[in-house]
Amino acid sequence: MADVTWLWFLKQKKNKMSNQFYIQDWVKIKNGEIFNSGKLIFESTEKELNLFLKECYEFLEIKYPKFHKMDGLSKLGILGSEIIFRKNKPTKDTALVISNNASSLETDKQFQESTKTFASPALFVYTLPNIVLGEISIKYKLQSENAFFISEDFNAGLLKDYSESLLSSEKTSRVLCGWLDLQNGEYDVFLCLVSKEKNIPFSEESLKKLYCAENDKPTHRT
Repeated sequence: MADVTWLWFLKQKKNKMSNQFYIQDWVKIKNGEIFNSGKLIFESTEKELNLFLKECYEFLEIKYPKFHKMDGLSKLGILGSEIIFRKNKPTKDTALVISNNASSLETDKQFQESTKTFASPALFVYTLPNIVLGEISIKYKLQSENAFFISEDFNAGLLKDYSESLLSSEKTSRVLCGWLDLQNGEYDVFLCLVSKEKNIPFSEESLKKLYCAENDKPTHRT
């Protein structure tokens, strides 16, 4: 009986070890700055959102005309994904787990304003927050699990648990997860790529540290 118990313990320990996941890379876009794995890679003094997004697009030399027709939230999603996927080529099963506070409110307000004259179909398409997941999937040819959650604040536990469940169940080998928020022209993007490749242990604490560390960085602009 003791031998059976010991074998069970070893099996559980092995399973736990095999289910350890790691943060491979991360990106932060806020206040006119882009950080990639803690390194400042782009800086702008542009305050107007659309002009800032255009600057980022040109800096990254993205060749994707559809980008210019997207709403702000989707553009931010594409920019963040592009930075990570350039160094870490996505597989078709790369899952997407994104959260924010404002849903698609920024575009909702623009669409509501357009109804005073002529309701814009181009804006109406983006009046759901999960549309950004579709745009990322189309751009990078993903055929994967995805989820978009609305949370009052950055919820590291939710992102960790849901992403880990997808990886543990082997529904995906990689997850791009994080926070993608846009309110009144103010943007806050934090995305990270998670897999079994050893790097920074994927945990609630690690997510909080990386997100908060990037948020606490002093501005480089004078």
